Amino acid sequence: MSNPRINLIIGIISISIFPVLVKWAPVSGVTSAFYRMLLGLLFLLPYVLFRRKFTMPGGALWLPIVLCGIIFATDIAVWNLSIHYSNATQATLLTNLSPVWVGVGTFLFLPDKPGSRFWLGTLVALTGMVVLIGIDTFTSMKLDLGFALAVLSGLLYATYMLVSKTVLNKIDIVSFMTVSMAVSSIYLFVICLIFKQPLWHFEPVIWGVFAVQGLVCQLIGWLTINSAMKQMDAKSVSLSLLSQAVVTGLFAWLFIGEEITAQMIVGGIIILIGIAITYTGRNRSANQDSAGK
Repeated sequence: MSNPRINLIIGIISISIFPVLVKWAPVSGVTSAFYRMLLGLLFLLPYVLFRRKFTMPGGALWLPIVLCGIIFATDIAVWNLSIHYSNATQATLLTNLSPVWVGVGTFLFLPDKPGSRFWLGTLVALTGMVVLIGIDTFTSMKLDLGFALAVLSGLLYATYMLVSKTVLNKIDIVSFMTVSMAVSSIYLFVICLIFKQPLWHFEPVIWGVFAVQGLVCQLIGWLTINSAMKQMDAKSVSLSLLSQAVVTGLFAWLFIGEEITAQMIVGGIIILIGIAITYTGRNRSANQDSAGK
């Protein structure tokens, strides 16, 4: 069985390049999300069809899988709208409250209750996110539509993590992603039509960016993240995804020349410390359990 932490690292790196690609392809965020899902699905289908890797979900699984597709697509659309009504910095910070919502949802609905290490690690990691983005941004937030949409995006992200975790315990990853991405593609296509978002007549470089988004950010990124989540708990995965902000900053510095400040470095280190606190706690618990058997 593949190493879940290596899969998680690959997944985080894969999805972290998405904001940089969005800057290279200045088109509607909803349009970008639609092609990311559609092309990811098209890249996956040959493997599914020729290798016969698709397993038809059981009757009880169809509803949660379809919900995962709709929730994930809605999260992308809402996040882009939150940027439109506020700014990317505020939207990023509020969306990254998702580990808190995952912890609350796990506490309320799942048997694997979060312990003190998870809450401490989450607090430290979110503090690092505030430092990375800037305390001024945090203190100047307004309770407006953009604020509400960004919080909703975090709730949707957390809901996706919790629902998909329960589904992945009952079906293989490829079949789950085939159905959920097909649902997301149809759903986002309808949204593009309703809101009259551009779908055609793009330059070749834009189509190239869409292809990379579909193959790397969606297919490779979420195949590996879902693989990690199948073997790990949703709380640890959601908290680890906060490191995406650090990796995205590095990509932005390498490829589009964005500045990395001392404040960003300190914030990134604090985020990684918060994630390490949670994993250190889990390792100690696992070792103690092994010693007692």
